[in-house]
Amino acid sequence: MYPISVCIIAKNEEAHIEECCKRLMPYGFEIVLVDTGSNDRTIELASKYTKSIYHFDWCNDFSAAKNFAFSKASYDWILSLDCDEYIESLDLDALQRCMQTYPRYAGRILIRNRFTQNGQPTCEQVWVSRFVNRQFFHFEGAVHEQLVPADHDVALNASIKHVYPAPITVLHVGYDGTEEEMAQKSKRNITLLEKELDTQGPDPYLYFQLGQSYRRLHDYETACQYFDAGLAMDLDPALDYVQTMVESYGYTLLDLKRHQDALNLLGVYEEFSKRADFVFLMGLIYMNNGLFTEAVQEFQKATMMEEFAVDGVNSYKANYNIGVIYECTGHSKEARNAYLKCSDYKPAKMRLQAL
Repeated sequence: MYPISVCIIAKNEEAHIEECCKRLMPYGFEIVLVDTGSNDRTIELASKYTKSIYHFDWCNDFSAAKNFAFSKASYDWILSLDCDEYIESLDLDALQRCMQTYPRYAGRILIRNRFTQNGQPTCEQVWVSRFVNRQFFHFEGAVHEQLVPADHDVALNASIKHVYPAPITVLHVGYDGTEEEMAQKSKRNITLLEKELDTQGPDPYLYFQLGQSYRRLHDYETACQYFDAGLAMDLDPALDYVQTMVESYGYTLLDLKRHQDALNLLGVYEEFSKRADFVFLMGLIYMNNGLFTEAVQEFQKATMMEEFAVDGVNSYKANYNIGVIYECTGHSKEARNAYLKCSDYKPAKMRLQAL
């Protein structure tokens, strides 16, 4: 057995817990499950894979539950997962080298969030700190909890330099639920986030998460207000959540038909155009403002970029939008060529048939 514990908290996760544990079994890790009040088969199913199952009285605080799980682990090195997160790849040799090289740093794992957008399945990939030595880290935040250094002085000066990419990729299927289930989760999160905001005061990360939660409820006006509040604060453009907040803000403006206001994001183009997602968004903004030449240029630029979060923004989705612009402006040959670059993307195949 490797000296690594995988800590999981759960409540009524019978749909996910077995697959989560099954994916972990080949690696020989200890699995620690902390249940916060399940009344389904979660514990029964988990008991097939681990005897380290504990109960925690739910107190509306995810960090409290996860720190409790940390305390029950047999080993200091901990990988924190949710029940709806399934290991896709993990390089044990590389992970051991990371443990030796970065004992006091947080390992960021690649999480691929699977969801449906405009009726099409897609994925968004994000790097999140999840692999740490518990001697040096703990969770903070009642909801959308984050790992922070246990040393207060270190935490105050923590930056992106205190993390490294861990060789672990996880598939998150939590967004596969029904619209009603997703709405319930968002409303729960909003309640906890607003409570935390009342306690802590203005915080850009809390504003970001509130904006994201209201976006999932399609309440774009409220989402926009929270994004405005977060972006008005002093922010580090290098932080992943700041990049995502700017992009979400842009999409929210488009959802509100505030197309001209969205053009103001040109003012932060230099800081945020390091990955294809922002460049793709600018293409959409130009497109919605009738600036088709500029839109095509942005989409073409996106296809030449390697760094991205959402699948397709640097490939089939960008080429599809190029095709749409060419088709709408009477350039059928160029439109067809663009659609042919979209592989099996269903909307592009439909346009090819129409042409």
